[in-house]
Amino acid sequence: MTIITRRKLIASAAIGAGGLLSGCDALNRSAAFQDVLASAETANFAVQRALGDRMELASEYSIADLSPTFRANGSRDPGTADYTASAAQRFADWQLRLTGLFRKPQQFSLAALQSMPQRTQITRHDCVEGWSAIGQWTGVPLKILLDLAQLRESARFLVFHCADRLGGRPYYESIDLLDGFHPQTILAHRLNGSPLPVANGAPLRLRVERQLGYKHAKYVTGVEAVASLAGIGEGKGGYWQDVAGYEWYAGI
Repeated sequence: MTIITRRKLIASAAIGAGGLLSGCDALNRSAAFQDVLASAETANFAVQRALGDRMELASEYSIADLSPTFRANGSRDPGTADYTASAAQRFADWQLRLTGLFRKPQQFSLAALQSMPQRTQITRHDCVEGWSAIGQWTGVPLKILLDLAQLRESARFLVFHCADRLGGRPYYESIDLLDGFHPQTILAHRLNGSPLPVANGAPLRLRVERQLGYKHAKYVTGVEAVASLAGIGEGKGGYWQDVAGYEWYAGI
């Protein structure tokens, strides 16, 4: 039996909608693509959570497998005065805030995050547009931060607030706690051994390796623990979910 991966299914929908589309905005206008997203989410989430080891690792690769370049996508620079000033200081003043349903809310500088135990992983980034790239990411495992801040029992989701805006809306994303505690879920500050470039989300980018690329929020400024996604944005769990009907769970 041929196994059709979810990513192949989505890519096929994009091709069927009129060739491999040039970007997320083009996909937004594809009725066929939206139908695939709507039909796949519930089954995909249920199967992933029900089968096998729920902490199973995404495939990792070797240095020899690195892509020649790692394509930037979505926002390439928040462009705000605050962000530009922080970038000029190499983000020495950057702060990551853990807020919401934590017993001990936390605030970390970039230097503090870099001083913590780090994880380096070489993984494949699969974009909803149909392209992939393999990169080496280094950052602090999110689990370390969650353990320090101590989630309250009522917490169910983690919302990632970002410095960029698209179409006048603040960018955000969210995951559940299972993905939050997954060993490959990190806040990365290095790509291929160098500080994370601005176009790729400097100084902090979420890497949640078992989900499609639009879940990997860039320019992360805060992690908010919540009991429900209602009341955040339009309540669908992320920027692309709100504006274009993308599915919340984008597991691969």
